[in-house]
Amino acid sequence: MNYDLIIIGSGPGGYVAAIRASQLGLKTAVVEKSELGGICLNWGCIPTKALLKSAQVYNYMKHYIDYGIQIEGSIKPDFEAIVKRSRTVAENMSKGIQYLFKKNKIEIITGFGKVKAGKIVEVTDASGNKSEYSADNIIIATGARSRELPNLKQDGKKIIGYREAMTLPGLPASMVVVGSGAIGSEFAYLYNSLGTKVTLIEVLPNVVPVEDEEVSKQLERSFKKSGMKVMTEATVESVDTSGDLCKVKVTSKKGEEIIEAEIVFSAVGVSTNIEGIGLEETGIKAERGKVIVDDYYKTNIEGYYAIGDIVHGPALAHVASHEGIICVEKIAGHNPEPLDYGNIPGCTYTTPEISSVGMTEKKATEAGYEIKVGKFPFTASGKASAAGNKDGFVKVIFDAKTNELLGAHMIGDNVTEMVAEIVVARKLKATYREILDTVHPHPTMSEAVMEAVAAAYGEVIHI
Repeated sequence: MNYDLIIIGSGPGGYVAAIRASQLGLKTAVVEKSELGGICLNWGCIPTKALLKSAQVYNYMKHYIDYGIQIEGSIKPDFEAIVKRSRTVAENMSKGIQYLFKKNKIEIITGFGKVKAGKIVEVTDASGNKSEYSADNIIIATGARSRELPNLKQDGKKIIGYREAMTLPGLPASMVVVGSGAIGSEFAYLYNSLGTKVTLIEVLPNVVPVEDEEVSKQLERSFKKSGMKVMTEATVESVDTSGDLCKVKVTSKKGEEIIEAEIVFSAVGVSTNIEGIGLEETGIKAERGKVIVDDYYKTNIEGYYAIGDIVHGPALAHVASHEGIICVEKIAGHNPEPLDYGNIPGCTYTTPEISSVGMTEKKATEAGYEIKVGKFPFTASGKASAAGNKDGFVKVIFDAKTNELLGAHMIGDNVTEMVAEIVVARKLKATYREILDTVHPHPTMSEAVMEAVAAAYGEVIHI
């Protein structure tokens, strides 16, 4: 059977591309070897947020007296129930994709997809049977998996990746988390909140190293205040799993030490899923684990495209979705605007949350900009005071000569819900004056954006 479009992978890149393709009248099929929705819906974005919500609720309950609440009896987390709730949320989301595929008349082909010359996709099912399907266009959206270091091989029991971290049979007494990017920091917060003794190890000078340095320092302070041990500029040399506890040999500025823990969670990034999918046989070029594409995600071979984690750009679900839409619209003969990779928001769902877009202060300075920086702390926010968590701030960076908004960096409660304002402002090339002249509701956390912008220009009211 011939299709207008076959997509390999049903993650946030693949399934969004499929739905948009159907809307544009393309006869579309999606090849998926596992659950619809890919890693994001089943083993990433969605179930982790369900876990983190349970941790947040538990943290609130531990401080119920601060909110004038009386509770009789003890409060403790039921880890098995927390995991079950997370899995239920993921399963419901995956069923939602099934509904959307049915609604949009998208065919699901179950199995492992491999591209072949002549615009052919070979699909191997669970029994090893192979079938071939043809299409005028093929999009590869195979995503990524947990990266393994040579000295940190995952055994799925004592040294684990993110999949195992979401479904442990019980709450461990102790855990070492290696890597403090979004995944590592989120799981470190999760387990620390639920009562696990957590040590977070980062090889670079700051946790969440892609973020503005002030944001990184604030998160480290918040983590330490919650009882977590944080080690930066520290390297894991080896892990001995022969005993009941893992013995993690760590080298830092203080020298060498052994840290014992029940579980070691490796969160050192992801590796792209491009092996065995036919790139070499088809002649599709890849470099350093990434498929080479143009602004509309076309590879060097006519009719073959790639999106998501396997191409250049940040490995984020919302990026993959937009790439999929742009790619499909171009295939359908439209003229979509290429994605601006300099205006991609990033979010980390710890407590406090982190969100950011654009340049950090350091990057802006290194790029030669003369800058204006505005910062508004949540200690001065009425909404933050009422909510009971005043950790964090909003920081904005402007080009002093042109008043261009170069970047914004936030840490605090609910800031992941606030960053879109900055993304839109940068997209529309709004000036600081237009942001200040936009009425922000009171009392809200979002007022801090307006106040930070005002601070950059000497007009701040509340500090």
